[in-house]
Order: sequence, then structure tokens, then C-alpha cells
Amino acid sequence: GPLSFFPQWKLKHYDVIVGVLSARHNHELRSVIRNTWFKHLKQHPALSQRVLVKFIIGAHGCAVPVKDREDPYSCRLLNISNPVLNQEIEAFSLPEDTPSVLSEDRIVSVNFRVLYPIVITSLGVFYEPDGVGFQRNITVKLYQAEHEEAIFSARFSPPSCGVQVNRLWYKPVEQFILPESFEGTIVWESQDLQGLVSRNLHKVMVNDGGGVFRVITAGEGSLPHELTEGVEGIAGGFIYTIQEGDALLKSLHTRPERFTSHIKNLEKEDALLKEESSTYDDIVFVDVIDTYRNVPSKLLNFYRWTVESTSFDLLLKTDDDCYIDLEAVFNRILQKKLDRPNIWWGNFRLNWAVDRTGKWQELEYPSPAYPAFACGSGYVISKDIVQWLASNSERLKTYQGEDVSMGIWMAAVGPKRYQDGLWLCEKTCESGMLSSPQYSPQELGELWRLKELCGDPCRCEER
Repeated sequence: GPLSFFPQWKLKHYDVIVGVLSARHNHELRSVIRNTWFKHLKQHPALSQRVLVKFIIGAHGCAVPVKDREDPYSCRLLNISNPVLNQEIEAFSLPEDTPSVLSEDRIVSVNFRVLYPIVITSLGVFYEPDGVGFQRNITVKLYQAEHEEAIFSARFSPPSCGVQVNRLWYKPVEQFILPESFEGTIVWESQDLQGLVSRNLHKVMVNDGGGVFRVITAGEGSLPHELTEGVEGIAGGFIYTIQEGDALLKSLHTRPERFTSHIKNLEKEDALLKEESSTYDDIVFVDVIDTYRNVPSKLLNFYRWTVESTSFDLLLKTDDDCYIDLEAVFNRILQKKLDRPNIWWGNFRLNWAVDRTGKWQELEYPSPAYPAFACGSGYVISKDIVQWLASNSERLKTYQGEDVSMGIWMAAVGPKRYQDGLWLCEKTCESGMLSSPQYSPQELGELWRLKELCGDPCRCEER
């Protein structure tokens, strides 16, 4: 950093640095904070010189309009082109020159993700009869990720083997619309002693209809996903149709206009943020695209900034939608003597289950539960921990959320955890609370108004 050549004593020292994670567009929440607890801090004779508050914002907006992203949490373009409409599509097929060989595997499965709604009409198995008809007993089932019960299944047997198309045998299934972001697993299971005719994913031709689904593969030599049944591979296929084709064509047709106006909006947002930053001088822009999935990287970048640019004892991390009572935080630091090295003070979640789908989807941490982590509404770590995180920031792997990422990183360091239920994890109000999350700008303003009026944000007999 540009300041790293100054000796440490030149940097102004703070007791506490407050880092407030904030999304680029949350101008209103930042404005409420500047008019509530942050303003109170600045006017406080004792605390104003001892605390530095910074909003942590990604320097880059996502260049893909929300409607054109694969999901709202990342910045991945939903890359569909020339979709195959109004006809049935075979998802997997074997190249002509591939021989059909029985494998040793009796259970084979493949995971896939739907990127635009489809309906599966049939499930199928690879099988080439050697002149004597279909001689196997095989079941094919479709599961939704994390669900025990199959959504539908097909059973293939000599008296009931379905219809042969190319080198697959298909049977119709009950039809459901599989929505965008549906995560599914198809499991082929041999009910005989022989294995299945199965192939590695890269030896099968995948017809994704122009990009409406994606096969999710761990790949050769990687650990299988925790949910993989049997061996990862393809032992058959499915036939599907794309839903809402007209809407899809219209959306693809209007995409260029959306991109044009989105880029204009990004430029406006950049200008607004620049102005906001020069007006208040309380923003740290970190070199990250500002999306939910990148929040752990935002945090590591901020930790690096604090170590390079300031001198401090403790760091408090919170979010822009949280109520914070800094005076209470300081009183507690004194009372409990929390101003010491190797400390992590927060409200810890223990044995928190790892989600495999949705907003908190975690595909990178191969375990059913996370290590203990502090709720993101507010926690305090000592400077030595921040320094360790900053100096290892290039190497630390980021997981789906910043709170669980901290837990995984800290598991290696083993700080002294100080458990304190007054850092609230949910949106509730308690007298004496240090933080509470998930408020709208209006609600935050109201909590603070009551706090100023009666000293208690939760209960206030208005005079």
C-alpha cells in the first residue's frame, strides 16, 4: 500500500476501527447511519477521537443486468443462445464410435442445475441388446438436491423396457416444471448383479438446448460432492422441453438494450459513490465486484487496508442494515477486559448446517456443519487476528458467506472466543443490545430516535 513505507508511529492510533459492509446501492442505509450512531459518535467528546468508522464497498459494480445473471448473488451471465424451442431434446447421447461397455458400477449419478425452466418428459438408460431384447432391471430416479424422496422415477425391466431411441431406452415420467436454479441429481441403479453401461461426463455429448441447464461435475481426481450417490457419471439420459420459449426469445432479443442502460446506470452509480466518498470521507473502496458471493473477499481486502493504513487495537465488523450501540460496546470492553490479543468477541453459532442450495449454497466446504462462527451483525477481533488475516489474504479460500468464512479461517488460528448474546443474530430488540440486524432505513432511524429519547430503543414511554 502507498502508506506502508511510513513508520507505524506516523499513523493516527485508534482504539477501535469499525468496518461496515455495505452494498454500492445502499445510499439510504449509509445516510441513516451517518445521521444516527455514527453522528452520535462524532459528537461524543470521549469516543470521537478513539474510533474510526469506514463503509466497505466494492469498487466495481457487476456489469451484467440482474435479469441476465444466473442468480442474484453472483455476477455470472446467464449465457443462453439459440435455444431449441417447441421440441423434445435428448440431454445426453453417446458418440457413434463409442462402444457400449458394462462398467463395474451399479450406482451412477449426475448433478445438474436448471438455468431456465424445463420439463423432463422421459428418463432413460444406455443399453444395447445383443440380439435378445432388453435383459436388465434398472431404476432411474430424479432427486431435488437435499431431498430424500425422489420427485419421479422410471423402472426398466425385460417385460417393460420403454422405447428405444438411438442407444437409449426411455420411459415417460410425470411432468413437473423444474424452475430456474433447480438443482437435481439423476441416479441410475442396477437391480441386477452386473454394473451399468456408464461413461465419464466428458465422453458423453451434452445437449443443453442452448444453455438452459448445466451439468455440475466434481471432475477427475476431485472429491465427489457429499451428496453424490455411487459414482459420478452418466448411465443414460433424459428428454426435456424448454418452457416459456416466447418469453425467453423476447428476453434474449431485448438483452442488448438492457446492457446499454445498465452500463449507463453503473456510470451514474460510480459518480454518486465518488461524490459520496469525497463528501464524507468514510468509504474504503476495495478492488472487488460488489456481489453477495464476493463479500468474504471484500472483508479480507478491508482487513488488508486497515493494517496498511491505520494503527488500532480492536476491529468491529458490522453491516449497513444493523443497529449498533458503540457506547455499550466500549463499556463492555472495559467491564470484561476484552482489550487483549487473540480475542474474538461475538455471538457464536455452533454446529450450523451447511446449505447445498439457495442463497447460502456452499459447494466448497465438504462437511455437513460449519466450525463455530460469529453472527455477522457485529463482532470484534483483536489487531493480531486482523494482521494474520491481512497477511494471508491472498491464500485464504473464500466460502459462501463472510460469517462462515471467518469461522473456517479462525478454526486454524484458535482465538479465544468470548460468547456474548447481546450481539443479536436475528432482527429482535433487547435492552442493552450491542447490535441487531436486518433493518430498513426507516426502522433504523426509529430505533435510534427512541434510544435518544429514552435511552432504550425497544421500550419508550413517549413524553
